[in-house]
Amino acid sequence: MFDVATIGELLIDFTECGISENGNRIFEQNPGGAVANVAAAVSKMGLSAAFIGKVGNDMHGLFLQETMEQSGVNTKGLLRTEEAFTTLAFVALRPDGERMFSFARKPGADLLLRPQEIDCTILDRSKILHTGSLSLAQEPCRSAVLYALDYAKKNRKIISYDPNYRASLWDCEETAVKYMRLLVNYADFIKVSEEELLLITGSSDPENAARILQNSGVACVAVTLGAKGALVSVRGECRSVSPFSTEKVVDTTGAGDSFWGAFLSRFISSGKDLQDITAADAADFAKWGNAAASLCIQKRGGIPAMPPLSAVEAVLKSSNV
Repeated sequence: MFDVATIGELLIDFTECGISENGNRIFEQNPGGAVANVAAAVSKMGLSAAFIGKVGNDMHGLFLQETMEQSGVNTKGLLRTEEAFTTLAFVALRPDGERMFSFARKPGADLLLRPQEIDCTILDRSKILHTGSLSLAQEPCRSAVLYALDYAKKNRKIISYDPNYRASLWDCEETAVKYMRLLVNYADFIKVSEEELLLITGSSDPENAARILQNSGVACVAVTLGAKGALVSVRGECRSVSPFSTEKVVDTTGAGDSFWGAFLSRFISSGKDLQDITAADAADFAKWGNAAASLCIQKRGGIPAMPPLSAVEAVLKSSNV
């Protein structure tokens, strides 16, 4: 059995890490991709995770497969293709650690996953299926993700969703909003950033947006608020969850993914059924998520920055919460 299976993008983040002696920017190869980060985060929290997706049959694809396996993630559902190169993202960092993205994905291998290539036995063996919206930007991966969601929903699996909007990867905002909102109809859990609220719900107010999502059938909503922490909502009851202080922000890449991996891990570890969780439970899950994110932003890169359970526990213990 897998606690969490994720489906979507696995890519290389070339993250800015300094200036060469010739005055040029240096970029470090880091394994990443939002849904892959979540799988790695779950595994590092001591639970079992599997990944479904596609990379190129190239040096980057091999590196990504090895990284996922070293992180403890099952890669039976990871395919390698000659059709396209592994997707690349170039991440430049501002002084405050926030990111600017450029993508090499026209197409990237991750977009070439097809419905018939999905190993449904992974879905059968999983408690939760997690995905994002980036794989819905183009076919055939759009159909593959929707096929997996339909299959998982029909088989009573819990669906987790993080929109993870990246404007440059969509043809236009209208198409992005259409498909990002479509996935809300599948979701039991949603993690959404403050910047995505208006696109997803039409409201920029976190509490109002959470109510809109829950009126659409979402059981639990978590809104990440950056330095302000998070807001969670279950059955209309909202709670704010304070962040953990961090001395230095190095790179915010993967912060939301580390938050969500820890959040889902705590839900699974609680042993509670989806219909039984309360706002207080969700706030506790988010507390663990905030602790994980506070560690993640102190390192560069996606998957390498996902913190282990012991480190998250140490943050919670030192903060006496």
